[in-house]
Amino acid sequence: MQLKNIALLALLFLSTLPVLSQENESKLNIFLNCTFCDESYIKQNLEYAEFVRDQKFADVYLFFSRQQNGSGGQVYKIDIVGQNDYKGFQNKITFSTNSDHTKDEVRGLMLRRIRLGLVRFWIKAGLQDEISITIKKSKKTNVIEEVDPWNKWIFSIGANGNFKGQETYTNQNLKFNVSARRVTEKNKFYFRVKYGNNKSIYEFDNGPDIVYNNASKDITLYSVFSLNNHWSAGVFSYFGGSDYTNKVLYAQVSPAIEYNFFDYKDSFQKQLTIVYKVGGDFTNYIEKTVFGKDQEFLWRHSLSLEGSVRQTWGNVNGSIRYDSYLHDTALNQFSFNAQARVRVFKGFSFNMGGRYNITNNQINLPAGNLTVEEILLQQQQIKSGFNYSFDFGFSYTFGSMFNTVVNPRFD
Repeated sequence: MQLKNIALLALLFLSTLPVLSQENESKLNIFLNCTFCDESYIKQNLEYAEFVRDQKFADVYLFFSRQQNGSGGQVYKIDIVGQNDYKGFQNKITFSTNSDHTKDEVRGLMLRRIRLGLVRFWIKAGLQDEISITIKKSKKTNVIEEVDPWNKWIFSIGANGNFKGQETYTNQNLKFNVSARRVTEKNKFYFRVKYGNNKSIYEFDNGPDIVYNNASKDITLYSVFSLNNHWSAGVFSYFGGSDYTNKVLYAQVSPAIEYNFFDYKDSFQKQLTIVYKVGGDFTNYIEKTVFGKDQEFLWRHSLSLEGSVRQTWGNVNGSIRYDSYLHDTALNQFSFNAQARVRVFKGFSFNMGGRYNITNNQINLPAGNLTVEEILLQQQQIKSGFNYSFDFGFSYTFGSMFNTVVNPRFD
């Protein structure tokens, strides 16, 4: 009797195991390198594909990059590289979206472009009988270039608010912004107006309420001109005011020149630029500064070196910047920024990033001592010779090389 029960339990257990398919179906092993894709959607909907976690085992390597375009959308580039039996097969697919595209529309466009780029690979895999291509025939006999009524101008209006509190504390944070931009091959123009107000109220039973109001407003306006494949020039201007930085009004105008050591057409994957700016700053202060100034006009300049690389092994970007006033170069700031994400070996990736600023140019600090409340609540900027931040991490995955199946239950 016991033997019979054991046999029944064994049969019940075996019935829950996955059934091995006898069908010998041709599939492409694909490695997907995309930090912004909806991977689950692609894995669920891409036919005749098996996704692997290690690029060494892939027949096809899909490498994605993107840049913002003039319409407020993105320009996507997909590099499709064949490996192993498909070595020598390569495709580059580029397509654009605009600011009206939803996430669903974007992932749908991305999936269609991936299918288009994989046609050669599927044919080599022996799947030509499974492929069908439909080309829509235009009903128009004469193709007329579409006229853009907005002449490439893009406008945006936004607002958001945050309210929170408890019995003895309330806070409201309001922000508004309006922007306009126009981007062409020869010129990039940008205009933005921002206003923010952060108000906090602390209530006490045995004393007066404490109210802190921190407001800021700024206008950004710049125009950049393409001179050739390596050189660019522009004029940058900033206007506004900030309670935190002790400024009733500031105005900055700076012409600039930029040189890219690589051709701008390669900016999807690599850039190395050097930028020089020089201009004048006018500031009207809320409180008299540590230098005894109520207002002043000063000349300043900056030099920066910025680079970025995005390759199949990962991506790295960083910058070094020097900024100083011309009347006294001891009033300066050095800024260092770096970020990297690198695939070290099979299944192991390392990422790190950080910034470090040496600040010797805080001429805007108000004279006198700040209260403890102002320091703790960061109501005003305080003197500091440096500031920094650093983050790092790693990830290591192991197990089956194949991870095509998507199960979203309880996600």
